[in-house]
Amino acid sequence: MSTATETLTSNILNHDDSQVPIQTRSERPTSFEPTDFPNPTGQEVNYKHSPVNRLQPLLNVDAVQSDAVTHTVAPASFVVASSGHDAAVRGEFFRPEDRMSALAWQKAENALHVRIPANEEVAEPITIAINGETAETAAFAHIVIEAMPNAHATVILDHKGAAAYAQNVEIIARDGSDLRVISVQRWAEETVHASAHQARVDKDATLTHIVASLSGGVVRVNPSVELDGTGSEGKLFGVSFADPGEHLESQVYMFHKGAHTTGDVLYKSALQGATARTVWIGDVLIGPDAVGTDSYEANRNLVLTTGARADSIPNLEIKTGDIQGAGHASATGRFDDEQLFYLQARGISEDEARRLVVVGFLGEIVQKIGVESLEEELFAAIQVELNDGLSA
Repeated sequence: MSTATETLTSNILNHDDSQVPIQTRSERPTSFEPTDFPNPTGQEVNYKHSPVNRLQPLLNVDAVQSDAVTHTVAPASFVVASSGHDAAVRGEFFRPEDRMSALAWQKAENALHVRIPANEEVAEPITIAINGETAETAAFAHIVIEAMPNAHATVILDHKGAAAYAQNVEIIARDGSDLRVISVQRWAEETVHASAHQARVDKDATLTHIVASLSGGVVRVNPSVELDGTGSEGKLFGVSFADPGEHLESQVYMFHKGAHTTGDVLYKSALQGATARTVWIGDVLIGPDAVGTDSYEANRNLVLTTGARADSIPNLEIKTGDIQGAGHASATGRFDDEQLFYLQARGISEDEARRLVVVGFLGEIVQKIGVESLEEELFAAIQVELNDGLSA
């Protein structure tokens, strides 16, 4: 068995309930073997804000890989062969941190590998269309997105349909590359989607990672980015709009490992409906060798109706004093009455004023996507969400 498929969990095995739970993000155990991770109860640090009962279809070690989710890449010329768990690049950086991710590793025998050649600048986005036909059976996938040295490209993961879907996304931005990865979730209401994104950013490379979750029963997209190389940069943005019964979650981790790295994290959510819920957990670790680091993370939530709930937990850990700056912030609130009054005083109706405030609030993230057609689609989808809420 190769090192990529060996169990890495000596600190999971023989776990005693009397031990203090692991709280530091960087100390979480990893394993490629799903049974090394006990079925979660909801008390674990990485599940305590998640609806574990609704995630059960993706936690079953006896689940059989379904063909209910299809993956189509356009243009297909960027796809390279990736057969078996020991295929080149697969597992170069990725290590499952929970049971769902380990199951996705194990049950997806072949990875979908998209590679942007060295020194190539791809003008048009590379789109991976991911379509689900049913949430009755579970599907698992491992996707590799690799930008070779000095490559420039945008890759869009576009999720639609109905699915029970566990997904790993392994991202490698090699020296000098500039990679933009956009994950869009526009699922049907019965969908349960859990995705672990793990990225390594090498010397002088830049990764812009954007998560846009606008619909789905349970959508849990957790990006983890390691700024490994000197001068590397990570920009992590997210936008979500939760309706009644929807749980939209992102647990974000940025590890400043190399020197003179730069990190920028900003996630925004809007919620409407008594049972709408969003969860954002942001962890930033500035390692002992990350001198000259400049890092900031923030989360903003706009609650549109009574009963909606937004959990927001920023964490910052610094292991060197030689940095340019580091900070974090979180805020959750309702409409600003002064903004509404200002707009209504100029003849704008209350409903239209609310639309303008919400679109302006979320638009800061949407406009960072950098793909005009997709930005227009998302703005239109946000308008539909708002109209549905106002007419309810």
